[in-house]
Amino acid sequence: MKQAIVARADLGMGEGKLAAQVAHASLMAYEDAVDGARSEWKGQGQKKVVLQASGEEELFRLADAAEREGLPHAVVRDAGHTELDPGTVSALAVGPAADDRVDAVTGDLSLY
Repeated sequence: MKQAIVARADLGMGEGKLAAQVAHASLMAYEDAVDGARSEWKGQGQKKVVLQASGEEELFRLADAAEREGLPHAVVRDAGHTELDPGTVSALAVGPAADDRVDAVTGDLSLY
């Protein structure tokens, strides 16, 4: 079990902003998961990987793929309080789910 968090590399987010967006995505997708997947993932140490996307279009393509695969997922839109404009799509989380199911959607992406 794992969760992949995909953040936009084109936004030039600072380290703290990136960390916040990744955290938002992780929690939102966790809440989208069924109880059994949540429990199993938590019991296995909550494995996460942070990957990079080239832009908003790629995030939405990945979100569509996750939806088609029936995977828990969440797209983050920033509130606009600091570095990004309100509504900026900044990150996507896929999972928690079985490693191979998450990899089917995000396996071709590079580490952030």
